[in-house]
Amino acid sequence: MCGIVAMYSDREPISSELLRRATERLYHRGPDGQRQWIAAHRRVGLGHARLSIIDLTTGDQPIANEDERLHIVVNGEFYDYERIQRELEARGHRLRTRSDSEIALHLYEDFGAQCLHHLRGEFAFALWDEPNQTLFAARDRFGIKPLFYVVRNGTVVLASEAKALFAAGVPARWDPASFHQANSLVPMPDQDRSLYDGVRQVPPGHYLLVSRGNLQVVRYWDFDYPPVSSAPPRSDAEYTERFRQALDEAVRLRLRADVPVGCYLSGGVDSCAVLGLAARHRRDPIRAFTLTFDRAEYDEGAIAREMAERAGAEFYPIPIRQSDLADHFPDAIFHSETLCINAHGVAKFVLSRAVRDAGYKVVLTGEGSDEILGGYPHFRRDMLLHDNGGQDPRAVEQLLEDLQRANPVSRGLLLPDGQGLSLDGVRRVLGFAPSWMEANATTGFKLHALFSASFAAEFADRDPCRSLLNGLDVHGQLTGRAPVHQALYLWAKTHLPNYVLTVLGDRMEMAHSIEGRVPFLDHRVVEVVAALPVAQKIRGVTEKYVLREATRPVLTDTVYRRHKHPFTSPPVALSPNEGLHELLQDTLRGPVLTSLPFYDQAKVVALLDRLPAMDVSERTAVDGVLMMLLSACVLHDRFKLAA
Repeated sequence: MCGIVAMYSDREPISSELLRRATERLYHRGPDGQRQWIAAHRRVGLGHARLSIIDLTTGDQPIANEDERLHIVVNGEFYDYERIQRELEARGHRLRTRSDSEIALHLYEDFGAQCLHHLRGEFAFALWDEPNQTLFAARDRFGIKPLFYVVRNGTVVLASEAKALFAAGVPARWDPASFHQANSLVPMPDQDRSLYDGVRQVPPGHYLLVSRGNLQVVRYWDFDYPPVSSAPPRSDAEYTERFRQALDEAVRLRLRADVPVGCYLSGGVDSCAVLGLAARHRRDPIRAFTLTFDRAEYDEGAIAREMAERAGAEFYPIPIRQSDLADHFPDAIFHSETLCINAHGVAKFVLSRAVRDAGYKVVLTGEGSDEILGGYPHFRRDMLLHDNGGQDPRAVEQLLEDLQRANPVSRGLLLPDGQGLSLDGVRRVLGFAPSWMEANATTGFKLHALFSASFAAEFADRDPCRSLLNGLDVHGQLTGRAPVHQALYLWAKTHLPNYVLTVLGDRMEMAHSIEGRVPFLDHRVVEVVAALPVAQKIRGVTEKYVLREATRPVLTDTVYRRHKHPFTSPPVALSPNEGLHELLQDTLRGPVLTSLPFYDQAKVVALLDRLPAMDVSERTAVDGVLMMLLSACVLHDRFKLAA
C-alpha cells in the first residue's frame, strides 16, 4: 500500500511545493520513497509515497505508459496481476516494471474507464490522460483504500488522507452538518462529505473524471442483492462448496508478495478461517499476531493460541493494557481522521506497530466477513424479527431475549439500549428499521442530549435518516430485497467504508506502514455471498453459517461453535484508575472541549460526575458516548480545526 496525491487546475500552474508537501505528509503510508511528476504544461501533477511490496527494485511511481502520454499513481494491490501482465504483453504492450500497479495503466489504454471491471483487489488510483485532457481517479468496490478530494479555486486536489489535503493548503475546518450527522450515528452514505468542510471522498465502487472544469462521479459496481425468491434454491452442500472455492482462491491470491506475509488472528471465525486456509497454501509456518487484553471477558488469546496450533502457525501474542490505549489514543485518532465509539481502533494501532517492529509489511485480516455474512448481533435480530420464516412468535421472543443476554458488550453499540432518535422516516421508506440503526439511534440520542443550545437549535428539524436514504438508490438496491439483505446493504454503504475499514483497517495499519489484505472483500467472494439466501448467512441464531461449514475442516471445534464476539477493547469507564480514564476526564473537563462549539461542557461534566454511581452495564452502554466526545476533542486539537 502507498499514499497518493493528484492535482489538476484549469487556471493556475500546479505548485510543485504544495505537491511535495502533500506527498511528504503521507510518509507513514510510503516510507520507501516519495516522488512527484508535473506535466510540462503544469496543469496536472501526481505524487506518490511508496511502501514496496511487489517489485522492490523497479516499481517506483508515478509510472508512464510507452509514449509517456498517460501517467498513474496507485495505492493498493491488484491480484492475479501476473496473468494480466501476460495478456497485456501479448497485445503488444511494453511494461516498464513488474509491479502489479502498472496493469491499471495499460488496461486504461485499452478499455478506458471500463478497465475497472478487469481489476481485482483493494485500490485507489489517479491517472492523467494527456490526449483526452482528463484526470481519471477510482476507488475499489468497498472502500478498503481511501481517496479524498476537494475542489477549491478552480483546482481539484485528491489524496489518500485529508491531512495531505491540509498540507496542500486546504483550510482545516469542521463541517457542522456532517458533525451532526456523525453524532446521530446514522452516517452519511459513502458518496457524501467528510467531517471536514469541502473535503469529499470518491465513493467505493465509483470513479471520478475531471476535464476542463467539469467533474463527474460515476458508479461502476454495487452489491445487487437479488429480489426475494428470484433464484431456485440449491442444497447446503452446493452453496458451501461454491463459497469455499471463492474464499480459498481469494486467500491464495493475497499471499503473493515479495516480502513476508503474516495474519491477524483473534478468537473469531473470520480470522481463524483466513489463517486456516492460508496455512494450506504455505510450506512454512505463518506468523499469527494476536492482541491480548488484561480483562478476561475481552481477551481471546487462549482461543487464538489453540487455532494457531491447529494451523501450524507461529503464535505471536501482543499484550495491551489500558495504559497503552491512553498513550496512543491521540495518535490513533489523528491517523483515523474520524470519530470513534470504542478504543478498539487504538488497539489495532498498537497491533500494527508491533507487526512493523517484527519486520512485517503485509498481513491478511478477517475484516468484511461480518458485513457480508450477517455476523453482528443486530443482523441476527433482524432475521428473527423480519426474516424468521413464520416461526412461533413466542419462540422468536425467547430467542431475542437470549440474543440480548448473550451480548452484554453490544449494548448501545450493536443492539438497541433505551430511548433513541426517531426512525419513523426509515420505517416509512423501508417498512422496517434495521436493528443497527435502532442501536445507533440510542447512542445518538445520548449524544444529542449533550449538544450546546445553539448547535441543537441549528439542526433541530434535521432528519439524519432522510439525509442517508436520499443519497442511496433505494428502489434499485433495496426494494423487494429480504430485510436482512437491506440491513446488510445499508451497513455496507455507511459503517463499512467510513468506520470499519478506517478505524479498524487501513488507517491503523498504514499509520505504521502495514498493508492489510482482506480476502472476504474480494469482489468475487462478495458476489457469491450476495446471491446466497439469508438462511445461508444466518441459520437460527448461528451467524455466518456458510462460512462455518465451508471452513470447518481448518477450524478448531472451539471456533466453529463459538458465536460472534465483537472486537472491542474494555470500556474506559470500567477502569477508573487507569490512564485512559484519566485522559478522558482531563480532556472533557479541560479547555479543548470548551473550545469545541458543538457540546455543552456543563452537561458533559455532569455525565462524568454520574459515572461512579453507574453499574457495569450502564458504564458499558455509555462507552460509545464517551469515546465520541474524546475523539472529537483530539481531532479538534490535533488539526487545529476551525468551526
